[in-house]
Amino acid sequence: MMNTLVAVSIAPIGIGEELAAEVAEVVKVIRASGLPNRTTSMFTEIEGPWDEVMRVVKEATFVLAEKGIRTEVVLKADVRPGFTNMITTKVDKINNILGGEDEHQKKV
Repeated sequence: MMNTLVAVSIAPIGIGEELAAEVAEVVKVIRASGLPNRTTSMFTEIEGPWDEVMRVVKEATFVLAEKGIRTEVVLKADVRPGFTNMITTKVDKINNILGGEDEHQKKV
């Protein structure tokens, strides 16, 4: 298995200023995939075998595109053979260096 972690932003273009409803449709498809995933304010991370992750990205993109909505996809992939659970361990390593502090402890 070629483990892959992607950060993907799938968003409609040209439909107005508030995009939450359309983005929720995209995230629903990703969450239903069964692959490990995490959504933040700008990206959703998905982890798993390359082909499965890319299938989910395609399905999530097409949920909007098939409605005739122009859809923009920004994707960054980390393909790291021999590693799994990178969706959490990458962040854990940083938090350990910072003394256990996580991103939710600091208020902006």
